[in-house]
Amino acid sequence: MPLLVVVLAAVLLFLAVFLGALGAVTSGGSDALCQPGPDDAAAKDIPPAYLALYQKAGTKYGIAWNVLAAIGDTESDHGRGPGPGIRSGTNAAGAAGPMQFMPGTWRAYAVDGNGDGRKNIYDPADAIPSAARLLKANGAPERMERALFHYNHANWYVKKVLRRAAEYARNGDASACAGGVVPPSGRAGLAVRAALRWIGTPYSWGGGGPGGPSEGFGRGNGIVGFDCSSLVQHAWHKAGISIARTSQEQWRTLPHVPAGQEQPGDLVFFTGSGGSRTAPGHVGLVVGRGRMIEAPRTGLRVRVATIGTRSDLVGYARPVQRR
Repeated sequence: MPLLVVVLAAVLLFLAVFLGALGAVTSGGSDALCQPGPDDAAAKDIPPAYLALYQKAGTKYGIAWNVLAAIGDTESDHGRGPGPGIRSGTNAAGAAGPMQFMPGTWRAYAVDGNGDGRKNIYDPADAIPSAARLLKANGAPERMERALFHYNHANWYVKKVLRRAAEYARNGDASACAGGVVPPSGRAGLAVRAALRWIGTPYSWGGGGPGGPSEGFGRGNGIVGFDCSSLVQHAWHKAGISIARTSQEQWRTLPHVPAGQEQPGDLVFFTGSGGSRTAPGHVGLVVGRGRMIEAPRTGLRVRVATIGTRSDLVGYARPVQRR
């Protein structure tokens, strides 16, 4: 990321939100979906049948399961709520079912999730994938806040759902998204785990920093997320090490590591778009087995990708000496 972006970023008010597991996750540069699993608290709170439906719908529509679960929790306590309209009839606003659809919205987006030939607004097997379809149609996962606002036209609702979604996946297992790589111990392990928690977060030019994802500008305007260098900066910040903001500064200031001696947690640099071998334009975080975590480019999301498929590799650098 060019140094100019950092100067411009300083004048913006970054909006930090809970995007740890929001959105579909691409791995290895493909469209394969990978979503971190629920943590123990989520598994205890969400009925197993509902959890399975959230995960199934999330995978099918490219929506994070925990966002769907957060909506289900907010609207009906996963079908357990005592309020009107959850199992029959409607509430005072006219909404119905465990995901609380208005009749017109249901007619437009309802799906037969269980293949029984009916679209039953009270059946979670239909209502949950219908909610995923609605979010997708309104811009999720890249515009998750916008999609949630369309779901319920209230800013407090958007914040509540995002907060609950983050809680459901806070300590979830994201190791599957790294191709089975087990993060190392020590500070490098902390950095790898910190980056894994943001898999699926949108790429946002100029967005992100030590505190987490934030709204970018230019190509990142209106997108809350990370760019390549802010992701690795954040990961190492969580491990207790401060590094520079841009890929060029990171390459210039960190000790280089010979190819073949790289380890999980190291930074891996590429010429990228507009960069060079002395001023790399792209950076990722090594996770092992020839893979890295990266924020690729506008339109894509934080993912695990293969290093060896890149022809513009510059080299590696290590923020902290290993013992």
